[in-house]
Amino acid sequence: MSSTKVRVRFAPSPTGGLHLGGVRTVLYNYLFARHHGGDFVLRIEDTDQSRFVPGAEDYIMDCLKWCGLIPDESPLRGGPFAPYRQSERKESYRQYAEQLVIQGYAYYAFDTTEELEHMREKFKSDPNPSPQYDAKLRNHMRNSISLPAEEVKKLLDAGTPHVIRIRMPENEEIHFDDMVRGHVSFATNSVDDKVLLKADGMPTYHLAVVVDDYLMKITHAFRGEEWLPSAPVHLLLWKYLGWENSMPQWAHLPLILKPDGHGKLSKRDGDRLGFPVFAMNWTDPKTGELTEGFREKGFLPEAFINMLAVLGWNDGSEQELFSLDELVEKFSIGRVHKGGAKFDYEKAKWFNHEWIKKSDTERLLPDVKKVFRDKGIDISNDTLEKIIPLLKERCTLLPEFFEQGSFFVIRPETYDLPAVQPKWSEQKKTFFIQWIESLKDLQEWNFASLETSFKEKAANSEIKPGELLLPLRIMLVGGKFGPAAFDIAVVLGRDETIGRIKAALEVF
Repeated sequence: MSSTKVRVRFAPSPTGGLHLGGVRTVLYNYLFARHHGGDFVLRIEDTDQSRFVPGAEDYIMDCLKWCGLIPDESPLRGGPFAPYRQSERKESYRQYAEQLVIQGYAYYAFDTTEELEHMREKFKSDPNPSPQYDAKLRNHMRNSISLPAEEVKKLLDAGTPHVIRIRMPENEEIHFDDMVRGHVSFATNSVDDKVLLKADGMPTYHLAVVVDDYLMKITHAFRGEEWLPSAPVHLLLWKYLGWENSMPQWAHLPLILKPDGHGKLSKRDGDRLGFPVFAMNWTDPKTGELTEGFREKGFLPEAFINMLAVLGWNDGSEQELFSLDELVEKFSIGRVHKGGAKFDYEKAKWFNHEWIKKSDTERLLPDVKKVFRDKGIDISNDTLEKIIPLLKERCTLLPEFFEQGSFFVIRPETYDLPAVQPKWSEQKKTFFIQWIESLKDLQEWNFASLETSFKEKAANSEIKPGELLLPLRIMLVGGKFGPAAFDIAVVLGRDETIGRIKAALEVF
């Protein structure tokens, strides 16, 4: 690394839910910046106003906050290179586009939508089924290359709607070194003359990303590999604008693939296969359609981040569980894989289960409290502190704390009678009647004293304790599940334990 301070950016468009691939891009940017003592910038790329979705920017901020990936500079926090929304930087882009026209690296194009459609139809052929606005066709179109200078001036003076396009050179090779892929080269003949400035004065991504990365002193640009075809345009813009020596180092990250490995993982795949692909719930403001997120599904952010980090990267060891601090310490962009990584939801749930198990009660308490509150139950912190350690080994997703532990606060209304009745007897009923009488005088209400009392009474009744434990469990919780029966009784307390056994005896 050079002595220049590392500056990276995540630059999403506010168009909808934040895909887990986007969060992984954030994460790799964040880890790289933190590892090198640099800055992580959030820049909102909202130049395409036709795709702007209300609420999407706040949603992105909330996702990053939940993940614990807080930018150093952003529209929310500000910073020395504000503003951080491209729509607020609109005036700064035209001068660079006009500069490129003056230098001959770009040109005005006056073609209407109908003329562009006509071009695509007219020049369509078997070898070229999708004609592009490029070096071969630009002279057939209405632009400042094909038209006489005086006609161009007239059109501009009359305020004729126009765009500015880059003038891609012919028969050239463009090369660069990618931090993930190594040496990459492109033939300029395969790239069309991309629009740099739209008719409404807004820049396209191609111009804005270069100008903003330069002005914000970005040193490293990490983005998904789907942007690789745009790289030659961006490389040329850095060169044409005279900023080649300031160009960031590039890293094009591999895709997150469908579980079968065929193609990029999409929201549709999640809907079809029953798992989330967005970080958090997203409600489409136009359709009202709700798409469930990892947070609402019951994932801890630590597990979500851990799972994403190793989906395309490893530290060279067999280690799978990493805290955010460990990831910062160990992350290297050189160990990001070139190939796509298949998403495995079962593995994602494994990460969550492991993180639930290794998290202490204090960490889990607010999340588990919310799970109960969402079910309409206001459970005390004191009760939660007792039940979380008993349940966490059994819970893969946070809502399972309610499924596994609702009986702690809700007395069972039904019982798994088929599990009890075939071996039930008057002798066992008498045992429980006598045992609960003795419980009233039990001096210490803890696991050891309950177990001792239970076994002593069973011995006096000449019944094996093992034959009595299943009925006890079903009396307390309603079924064959839950932690150890005496642990449950300790949490329930003396009165509730006795009350539940009495209620069950009436049914058994």
